[in-house]
Amino acid sequence: MSDTDRPLLVGNDLAVEQPYPVRLRGTVMRGFGRGGKELGIPTANLPEDVSQYAGQFIETGIYYGWASINSSETIYPMVMSFGWNPYYKNEKRSAEVHIMHKFDEDFYEKDLRVIVAGFIRPEKNYTTLEALISDINFDIQVAHNSLARGPYAALKEDIFLRPSPASL
Repeated sequence: MSDTDRPLLVGNDLAVEQPYPVRLRGTVMRGFGRGGKELGIPTANLPEDVSQYAGQFIETGIYYGWASINSSETIYPMVMSFGWNPYYKNEKRSAEVHIMHKFDEDFYEKDLRVIVAGFIRPEKNYTTLEALISDINFDIQVAHNSLARGPYAALKEDIFLRPSPASL
């Protein structure tokens, strides 16, 4: 699947379709250290129990949506890989969130809230690291384009993404 074979926009223009939105929340845990170091695309890894919960609603694949961290009022666009990451031959299904913003520091052990708004593509295996990075960068473009539409942009205001009064 090359970039030219994929659409730059996914999801229904008029409404967010079932099973979305899917709301996930967990403490950011240390992953394999590949996202930022090897791929140049850092990820925040949700705990295994959150991945198991997500699996009740979504299939493995690449998703887009919104995310917030800890007590911050800022809501960020995100892409999420949910699955086995066949290029790396993971033994457990994982939910790895790339927040589309440059941060100066890691946020391990922080509370991460995610709204999955839609599906970008199925999970796939890659023959080269370069092909994987290219697809991830294309996924980020698709997410930006898809989140700009009304029903998806409105999810940014969902109360779920806001910090609770106790965490302020």
